[in-house]
Amino acid sequence: MKLMKTLPLAAAAIALPSLGLAQEATETLEAAPAVTEEVAWIFNSLLFLIGGFLVFFMAAGFAMLEGGLVRSKNVTMQMTKNISLFSLAAIMYWLVGYNLMYPLGDWAIEGYFSGLFPAWGVLEPVGVALADADDPSYASTGSDFIFQLMFCAATASIVSGALAERIKLWPFLIFVAVLTGFIYPLTASWQWGGGWLSENMGFSDFAGSTVVHACGAAAALAGAIVLGPRIGKYSKEGGVVNPMPGSNLALATLGTFILWLGWFGFNGGSQLAMGSAGDVADISRIFSNTNMAAAAGAMAALILSTILYKKPDLTLVLNGALAGLVSITAEPLAPSLGLALIIGAIGGVIVVLTVPLLDKLKIDDVVGAIPVHGFAGIWGTLAVLLTGGYHGEATFGGQLVGMVAIIGTTFVLSLIVWLILKAVMGIRVDEEAEMNGLDVSELGMEAYPDFTKG
Repeated sequence: MKLMKTLPLAAAAIALPSLGLAQEATETLEAAPAVTEEVAWIFNSLLFLIGGFLVFFMAAGFAMLEGGLVRSKNVTMQMTKNISLFSLAAIMYWLVGYNLMYPLGDWAIEGYFSGLFPAWGVLEPVGVALADADDPSYASTGSDFIFQLMFCAATASIVSGALAERIKLWPFLIFVAVLTGFIYPLTASWQWGGGWLSENMGFSDFAGSTVVHACGAAAALAGAIVLGPRIGKYSKEGGVVNPMPGSNLALATLGTFILWLGWFGFNGGSQLAMGSAGDVADISRIFSNTNMAAAAGAMAALILSTILYKKPDLTLVLNGALAGLVSITAEPLAPSLGLALIIGAIGGVIVVLTVPLLDKLKIDDVVGAIPVHGFAGIWGTLAVLLTGGYHGEATFGGQLVGMVAIIGTTFVLSLIVWLILKAVMGIRVDEEAEMNGLDVSELGMEAYPDFTKG
């Protein structure tokens, strides 16, 4: 008994010095200075490089998703379009787009337009010292360029899937050059380049629900209207929609998971800073909300498609996950996990309801890009109002003005380009070429049996 009373006293005596050391360490940590400007610059650059790598991998996701959702006779054509559009976007964004999107105050028309032919993007010198960096308080120019380029290329990928199975290769690539060199950088500059939408307009779009996704959907919608539906998709009488199943839903599922992964870089990198504990905590919060929204979108689409069609539809579930991701992109930081779930779930519901709506309008979107990136992008931008945005600057009028400006401008400019291309060189393959498949007609491949003809 005596020993039992003595042990706690001894333990306390032993622990006292340790407690003192712990208290001293805590005081030291609290007094520790913030990281130097150079360390912050390094970590910010690292964030852009990692984020850029992840968003680059989304190009593979788009390719796999589209390859799985088109018929087998058009798969090679989709792969050709995807690698070509990414390569072309990289060149056009360097040649024109980067400086058009980020004029750094050098506007031809203040806040609206920085000039048709600004000088092409230039990197910092080899081995640059921090004092000589373009922006010592931000990140390296190369890391910023590569990160922003990936967003530009993603916009073009949205168009590729919607117009699959009937568009000619070269007119499509000419449109991509215009979109990635001029249209997307112009409208993005209004928000992310310090343009008029960023100046107390009450518009907030953290990572691009409207700036990237709805922009791409608007360009795709204009193209789908001018191009027309695939042969046999819609019956001339009775309004019957004829299904045209994809060639490989396993491939489409893989593509969706790759896009899901890449979205962590898409949204997380848009924090634009990793030089403090608060920044890193915010990035982890963005990751968590992004994942929750995707999961909720997939589950909402699974449940609703089962209710409406008596059986679940995998393509709707895949697009539901993507719609959840698009929906949370406008504000992935401020919501709680519960609110992120609600935002993503509504995105999944929107896709299930709007895919049939496009069919009623006889607008043929092969992969569901317009519902996923357009309608869900609009919802995501409005959902910012649920939190007011991270800085509380979002207003209903501001969100509405921003969406109308970016989506409307992109649609009108894209429509003009599509109509010019149609008049000058034609944008659609002929009926025989479409029936044989673009792999044969456009790429000269030998025909092979198509067991998924619809």
